[in-house]
Amino acid sequence: MSVSEPTSMSSAVATRYAKAIFGLAKDEGGMSLLETDLQSLENILEVSEDFRTLISSPMYSRAQQESAILEISKKIRISDMMRNALCLVCSKRRLYILPQLIDEISAYIAEDKGEITVSVTSARELSEDQNRNLVKTLKNTIGKEIKIKATIDQNLIGGLIVKVGSKMIDSSIRSKLENLQNIMKEVR
Repeated sequence: MSVSEPTSMSSAVATRYAKAIFGLAKDEGGMSLLETDLQSLENILEVSEDFRTLISSPMYSRAQQESAILEISKKIRISDMMRNALCLVCSKRRLYILPQLIDEISAYIAEDKGEITVSVTSARELSEDQNRNLVKTLKNTIGKEIKIKATIDQNLIGGLIVKVGSKMIDSSIRSKLENLQNIMKEVR
């Protein structure tokens, strides 16, 4: 088998590990600790190119990855349960699934809380009022508590792209300009 498994296979692997980690945390009453661990791991993935390389490069051995995870866990104060789970993932040469694993566990936590995470991409950061109005509108439409995962893409020019599960609403100016351009091509 190649080092980079197909996305669907790695997604299935991440789902199995996520389900086990979530179940263990829930059984042990460690849900808030699990959420803190996930946030710490997301933060380090976001800021550290070295960490992203560590989890994705086949050049590192199991022992090297595990040793690094142990040190990083101490540094960012990951719980024993999460540290042990990550070491297990390392021993199976599957540390590359970490971003998917975080997403899967977060989805289990959100479902347990009756929340849904909505990805919102905007051209610039939304104000508090815009954010509050968006959450209120989405909550009324979907009927669940809303947690927004915001990203900025200045190429949108303006507007929003909102993703809820497999549904996407693209009201960006870039998208509208592209649609207009396509219509004009058809007119020729």
